Amino acid sequence: MPEFLTPKETDLQNRCSTLAHQVAALDPEPFSTDSREQQIRGLSQLVKVFDITQPASCGGSEGTALELTIARETFGSLNVAHERGLLGPTPGLLESVKEPLRSNFLMPYLAGEMNSGFGFTEPADAQRHTWAEVDGEELIINGQKSYVTGGAKAHFINVLVDIPQSGKTMLLIETSRPGVTLTRKFASSDGSQHAAFTFTNVRVPETHAIGPIGSGMKRALEQVTDVRMGIAATCTGLCSFVLEHLAAYLKKTDGKKSLARSNDLTRMRYGGLRIEAFAVRSALYRTARLIDIGQNAVNEASAVKVLATEALNRIIDEAIQIIGGQALTETHPLTQISSRVRALQLAEGTSDILKINVARGYLDLDKGTI
Repeated sequence: MPEFLTPKETDLQNRCSTLAHQVAALDPEPFSTDSREQQIRGLSQLVKVFDITQPASCGGSEGTALELTIARETFGSLNVAHERGLLGPTPGLLESVKEPLRSNFLMPYLAGEMNSGFGFTEPADAQRHTWAEVDGEELIINGQKSYVTGGAKAHFINVLVDIPQSGKTMLLIETSRPGVTLTRKFASSDGSQHAAFTFTNVRVPETHAIGPIGSGMKRALEQVTDVRMGIAATCTGLCSFVLEHLAAYLKKTDGKKSLARSNDLTRMRYGGLRIEAFAVRSALYRTARLIDIGQNAVNEASAVKVLATEALNRIIDEAIQIIGGQALTETHPLTQISSRVRALQLAEGTSDILKINVARGYLDLDKGTI
């Protein structure tokens, strides 16, 4: 449960809360601007939060799954999780790469000198998955990726490709290489920037393989699980923010008594929302602890991502319904959160797909404890 934190974890929670309040107090400014991101990064570094996403081998403080959950939930609970610069870039798939990838890509990326993208999804009408052929000490890549997360500004992309007779493999491909074409840039409703790419006879050295040939799907799924946990933690925190915002509204007096006391139906609805948020938060922390003790938690991470995003969507919808038209203005926090969470429901697997995966994992693969 969230309440059973060690002194070290409680200290992290307090530092994240301090940072979140500092960021919330900054002058209004588009959160995507470089100057604002640098300002937030400096504040995060001062309270020693910025590098918890980075391994000790790269100079970071290497937070556990639970510590990362604590940080992201705290940021969500104060509605600043969307701000850039709170946490440093995670090495993700590149964490254990060898030279020359480590010096040429991983370390500059962690230092904020390079941007990366993650290419997993093909267009629905693609004839085959993006593939690569071995040619001596090089790989020749062809295909396309329709939704490259972070691809709009990426210097390189970590791409899942199929190598015949060897299996799925993750390859690092620079966006500047001949044959790499950025076909479309687009933004999702949460403000994040993405892109679509095609690859036409793109040549990369075999040393650009991330991990052993044929291990790509396993590595990609590990990356996806981490991202799902991050989304779930942020949404769980946002549930708390929305409920506190709604509580403040209900406690306002309408002349003689508070709005909450004047309507038992509203109180019942609000109580139901709090119960739902409690259940989601409990599942989130349980899953983080399972990951930290080395359990296979693929199903649990999928489940908690579904629970958190769908709960937040319902909680926001109910809150807007109760508060009324004033909550629909462009600058109202509930309207802004509603726009962001819709994108999060689709990111790293829709709810329907994840429900199917949970069933398949348990029924077909005997994985997970759900």
